[in-house]
Amino acid sequence: MANRFIYLDHNATTPLDARVLEAMLPYLKDKYGNASSIHTKGREAREAIDKARRIIASALGIAPEDLIFTSGGTEADNLAIKGVALANKDKGNHIITSKIEHLAVLNTCQFLEKRMGFTVTYLDVDKYGMVSSEDVKKAIKKETILVTIMHANNEVGTIEPLKEIAKITREKGVYFHTDAVQSFGKVTLKIEDLGVDLLSISAHKIYGPKGVGGLYIRKGVKIYPHQHGGHHERNRRAGTENVSGIAGFGKAVELMQEDFEKKTERIKILRDKLHRGLTEGLDALHLNGHPALRLPNTLNLSFEFVEGESILINLDLKGICAATGSACTSGSLEPSHVLTAMGVAPEISQGAIRFSLGEINSEEEVDYCLEVIPPIIKRLREMSPLYKGGIRENGSIRE
Repeated sequence: MANRFIYLDHNATTPLDARVLEAMLPYLKDKYGNASSIHTKGREAREAIDKARRIIASALGIAPEDLIFTSGGTEADNLAIKGVALANKDKGNHIITSKIEHLAVLNTCQFLEKRMGFTVTYLDVDKYGMVSSEDVKKAIKKETILVTIMHANNEVGTIEPLKEIAKITREKGVYFHTDAVQSFGKVTLKIEDLGVDLLSISAHKIYGPKGVGGLYIRKGVKIYPHQHGGHHERNRRAGTENVSGIAGFGKAVELMQEDFEKKTERIKILRDKLHRGLTEGLDALHLNGHPALRLPNTLNLSFEFVEGESILINLDLKGICAATGSACTSGSLEPSHVLTAMGVAPEISQGAIRFSLGEINSEEEVDYCLEVIPPIIKRLREMSPLYKGGIRENGSIRE
């Protein structure tokens, strides 16, 4: 494995599939037209966008006209939350979300709260990172206009009970948005099954290009555009379309659906092998997230008595790429807001590492990780003054 990098950070981003790049290249070279132009070059661009929209809409089980393209998941989240809030402020000013959302959701809600006069309820989660549908029901009041709860958490992988929440929001007449950026492409996802009114997705999490995403908006949802200009995307998102990126997004979704269950199961087997091997080779190891209701590629483990950043540096020296949490919080000295909300003690959360596997990973790579990770942890623990006095005599995991 010398001079070979093992990439276990697929929740941050995925490598661009060569076939996706091939699908994009014509629109970066010869087919360079503006999709709003009526001449031949413009029509070529428009056809590419329409084709991608049909492919992605079919994967979600929606009508093509209900999908608009954005610059990524963050913009999709912003448009959904701000758009619904501003368009429906005559009906109310209350929004419900959870404490474990991606910062694209949390910071948007905080902006509306601090700058626009909205009130926001941030729901607690249980020790697995699960939102309670009953808590959602209790939090809804007559001023509530939107509930935004992610489909699957990007740090620990826990999958939220969207069906149950959607049933409640429908009964109460409240819009329901979900950030499905991490779940799209990893689990079966159909709008009809989830019951949501708005849903955000992104291309670069499914081996597509960065800088392009999408937002599903159910027919009849009242939403206000957050940027102004031309009449692009049915007047909901002004700006010349990223034609090559959208074409790549469509191709990535097309490829995503090929042997989907087989690919997903293979990744899950690798993830579980990594978890099992690390558990057998180390003590004081803690799984963060739900043990079963979790993304099939995500493994978040706390290695007690060791700093996560130190682990990452040592892993990198061995050619292994992992993460301490969300890539969007990289550089922050604060404990993970997700683990904090789950009630994980600071001394345990500081040793958290997220391994997120993908299609490029192999059993050989997992074997290599199991060979090099335990010695790294043991060496770092020997340097820790907390380690020798912290482990129980029987070596069990501290509660």
